[in-house]
Amino acid sequence: MAQTFEVERLKRDIDAQSDPEVLRALAKELLKAWFGEKASTHQAIQEQLKTECHPPFG
Repeated sequence: MAQTFEVERLKRDIDAQSDPEVLRALAKELLKAWFGEKASTHQAIQEQLKTECHPPFG
């Protein structure tokens, strides 16, 4: 629920911004964060698959 409110607040902040340079910088930051998240998710999936295919001895 808190995330929904935060997203809504950020969307309003973006809508209120009229400076194209600020919007460009924000878009670049969002792309960087998005691709970073994709890489982290991919790595987590790969680690999970390794664990499932080769369970640790114990």
